[in-house]
Amino acid sequence: MLNAYVYPLRLTADASRVVVRPFNLAWQASGTEPGRAQRLVQAVLDMDMAETRSQLASVLADFEARHWQTRRVFMSRYEEIVGLLGLDLPDIGDEKRQLIGAYFCHEYSYAAAALMNPSVVPHPDQSGLDGSALRILMSVRAVGEGHISSVVFREGLITDRNELLLAAEPPFATAAYLPDSNGLKAQSGPVTIYRHTDSTISGTVIFPITEAQHNGLEDVRLTLFTHDDGTKEYLGTYTAYSGREIQSELLRTQDFRKMDLVPMRGAAARNKGMALFPRKIGGKYMMIGRQDGQNLFLLTSDEIDHWEDGELLLEPVYPWEFVQIGNCGPPIELDEGWLLLTHGVGAMRKYAIGAVLLDKDDPSKVLARAKHPILSARDEDREGYVPNVVYTCGALRHGDSLFLPYGVADSSVAFAFVKIGEMLAQME
Repeated sequence: MLNAYVYPLRLTADASRVVVRPFNLAWQASGTEPGRAQRLVQAVLDMDMAETRSQLASVLADFEARHWQTRRVFMSRYEEIVGLLGLDLPDIGDEKRQLIGAYFCHEYSYAAAALMNPSVVPHPDQSGLDGSALRILMSVRAVGEGHISSVVFREGLITDRNELLLAAEPPFATAAYLPDSNGLKAQSGPVTIYRHTDSTISGTVIFPITEAQHNGLEDVRLTLFTHDDGTKEYLGTYTAYSGREIQSELLRTQDFRKMDLVPMRGAAARNKGMALFPRKIGGKYMMIGRQDGQNLFLLTSDEIDHWEDGELLLEPVYPWEFVQIGNCGPPIELDEGWLLLTHGVGAMRKYAIGAVLLDKDDPSKVLARAKHPILSARDEDREGYVPNVVYTCGALRHGDSLFLPYGVADSSVAFAFVKIGEMLAQME
């Protein structure tokens, strides 16, 4: 096995990372009786001001120090509620507005269960750096209450000395928002969401926005895509899970301030684990996918959001991948060709990460393949929610090394650096 340098840092579940989320009750009245939401609003309206101030003070004492602009969040939620209920209320004062808003919010610990399956791209801001360091942006799958998956981000630096310096997380996290949603999920996409003006990328959480995403946004595979005219755009494929069905979708953004979430069309989009090449090849968009649950396929398209079944590219060959293979993120362009990281599943459902080199002009040609994994579950990587799993959704080249963040046992995130030359030398 290749001698990867595993960095002495790990990201783990953190129940203290919380955001304020809409708390939705039954909105409509039943027959002639008011619904629960209407009754709750009326209960606050009926309070005298002394009780209102006392209750609001208690809520703020519990939660104001834990969240960003808590009073403003409550006020915004109040406006959503009166709009949903069609209420035309007189001037009831800010204290009653805030208290009503608070009753329709709840605190959600978005990473209480797990952090896993990261991908990484160059950060939009590379100012003030020399060539020895690269500012990075990682997407990470966070799992919270109800096993709901959301997308979080971490910013940091890597150096040519195989160092990783992660920026500290901001004290408050905020959810990216869909304007005019009234706190309810959209029925379908595409949708455009926004990072709050005062929030950093590392402080932003993308929660399920549409009904197709109801039970989670899973395993973003980010790449910095270069269009034919030379413009660049961050693109990330991910799996939307409704609780019954899956579909592949595409995150599109220039700066992670405004982000489009676009459902993809076509037969291939009904599967998960799609990884986009970072530029067109031969005038075509290209993707690596797994259409049959076992093998890897090369997909081509004239439209970035429409993907039909492709041609067989790779089948399991070695014992550590006999059960199945899949991609581990977007292909990485080298002078020698396209470096494609793969995952293999072997006996006892043990996962390992492998590598393949594809022809730069014709990625359907496999030039070389790692006979042995470049990384597999070590003793300290075995235990967790799903034992014996190592998995990444994307690595990044910096100098002569590959920076490889990876998920461990579907529970935490670890980091490795791999010498590219040594990896290629061990391929056959």
